[in-house]
Parts: sequence; C-alpha cells; structure tokens
Amino acid sequence: MSPKPVAAAFAAAGILFFLYPAIRPSGDDAAAMASSAWVAGHSAAMAGFVLLGLAVLGLHRVLGDRLSLRAAAVTWAGAGLTLPYYGAETFGLNVIAQRSLRDQAPALTELAAEFRFGAVPVSMFAAGLVLLAAGTVMAAVSVRRSGTLPRWSGTVWALGFVLFIPQFFGPYPLRIAHGALIMAGALWLAAAIVSGRRGKAVTGRSTA
Repeated sequence: MSPKPVAAAFAAAGILFFLYPAIRPSGDDAAAMASSAWVAGHSAAMAGFVLLGLAVLGLHRVLGDRLSLRAAAVTWAGAGLTLPYYGAETFGLNVIAQRSLRDQAPALTELAAEFRFGAVPVSMFAAGLVLLAAGTVMAAVSVRRSGTLPRWSGTVWALGFVLFIPQFFGPYPLRIAHGALIMAGALWLAAAIVSGRRGKAVTGRSTA
C-alpha cells in the first residue's frame, strides 16, 4: 500500500485532535455548551477518531505484521465505544444548553451531568479510551519492531492516547498541550512512514 494516504490520515487525525481543545470552549457551563465552538471542537475530535482507525489500519497495510493488525482491531473497537459519547456531548448537550438559555431554566443543565456521569455512558467512554490507548501502544510497538521505520517514531503519538483520560482532570491549558502532543506525535509518525518506506524502496532498487 502506498504510504502517502496512510501518512495523510495520521497527519490529519493529529491536527484534528489539536483543534478539538483549541476550538472547544474552556468551560462546561450552558453558554459554552450552547456555542457553535462546542459543536465544532467536538466534531473535530469525532473526525479524528474516525481517521485514527483508518490510519492504524493503513499502518498495518504498510507493515504487514500480526501485531499491527491486532492494533487496528483494538483501535477500531475503542473508537466505536468512544464515538457515541462524543456524539451525545456534541449535539445532545448543545441542544439542552440552548434550551436552558432560551427558557432561562438553569435546571435543564442538570441533564448534562446525568448523561455525562451515567453508569453506562461513562463506562463505555472509559472502556473505549482504554482500548484506544492499548491499540496505539500496540501500533507503536509494531513500528519499533518493523526495522523500516524509526524505532521511536510511534511513541509520542501513542503516549498522547495513554494520557487521554488523565488530561481530562488537568487545567485547560494542559488539555491544549495534550492536543499538541498528539499532533506532534502523529506528524512525526506520518513523516517517518513516508520517508521510511521511500528509503526501503530506494535500498531495494540499489541492491537489485
């Protein structure tokens, strides 16, 4: 498989994960949730999760080993469990917040907390993010073992997903820094995929 589409998927996903906290309002009050920036920021995250799954699957097509295939499967499962929560956050809370402000009924925002911390949704969300962390770590290990890509080129990117849950409990500037970490790691891995596969092709031609 050509490395360019795979690298493009990694790069685009990384940029979207940075835009998510950069665009999203820093607060969680009704005014923040009712804003278009809330929808735009969370939509960027959802698109990032979709592209992440495609990128890891493409990485398997580039590397061709069993571990990268397992990484793709685990990453897809993680994204599948995470996206419903993000969808409700993006559109459901936005509608609730707009209605709360329009009717001057602050009590409506309590519905947001009931959803966010409900046993089923928060468990699915947490399980999805844990699987995403596991899948990206597996992919980073596959990159390290590949012999065709720089050994550590997947490490920063995977670290970003390992820290996805902890960063929710930090101050908002830390969340933006976390997005920048994922973007930097994704861009590094994207560059490594293009240059690494090109270098392998050149080496193959020179030794033939």
